Amino acid sequence: MKKNKWLFIVALSTIMVSACQQDDQQSSPDDSNPSNEQQEQTEDQSAPDDSNQAENEDEPAEEEEEPFDEETMSLPTEYFNEIEEVDGQAIIQNPDNILTFVNHDFLLPSDYEPEDLVIPDVKFSYGHQDIPKSYMREEAAGALEALFAAANEEDIELAAVSGYRSYDRQQELYDQAVSKSGPDQEFVANPGSSEHQSGLAMDVSSASVNYSLVQEYEDTEEGQWLSENAHHFGFIIRYQKDKEDITGYGYEPWHLRYVGEAAIEIYENQLALEEFFDLVKEI
Repeated sequence: MKKNKWLFIVALSTIMVSACQQDDQQSSPDDSNPSNEQQEQTEDQSAPDDSNQAENEDEPAEEEEEPFDEETMSLPTEYFNEIEEVDGQAIIQNPDNILTFVNHDFLLPSDYEPEDLVIPDVKFSYGHQDIPKSYMREEAAGALEALFAAANEEDIELAAVSGYRSYDRQQELYDQAVSKSGPDQEFVANPGSSEHQSGLAMDVSSASVNYSLVQEYEDTEEGQWLSENAHHFGFIIRYQKDKEDITGYGYEPWHLRYVGEAAIEIYENQLALEEFFDLVKEI
């Protein structure tokens, strides 16, 4: 692995770990405020035995196997989507896969809800509340905590805005977006195609943009820090600028997606997740 890669989350290195919009819930920003409309649509130590230590010194240390191989750009089969066609739609059958590939073409099952959802210990734009959008999958939540801690050390203020979102909630948001902007709107995902349902995504914002989810976030100090550092913690900016034709969604500098070690390769080569899976080999 490259020396500078993802040193912050050693505990997560054994596995790899839409468009999105802020889900409305209690205590979220006033829904009547126009600046928040896009968010709605859009947590006895004894000394070592010397004799045992001497024996262990003769044994080579076991290295933990990392699933993603940079040199060969390869991944084990279990990190690729397992698909079953249901009513003409490609439904992901292994949604717990930390690299689950969700977009317009590959959908999560309508009844899928991750079993390991937790609330990351980070700042939220609406305060710390036990509501659905506060949750992420446990591994992603730990990575988000590390990212926020690093940002805080550099006086970068971040706030989590919207994480997990159920299939039914996504249906509500999608219907609202289509009613307002028409079927060609490009910020609210169809139900099943939202990464928020995977529990691996979190929208992030800052006070500098009133905690809104706006493209102007890329021009802020916080947005630039996030873009330049998220990959060190296993996150990518999922919907990149000038990749709209590939991802099928508008540019979202606020949308973080956890992908683990693969974040380094994706960032350094400026790939969309679609491009990454076109390149990576299955082993």
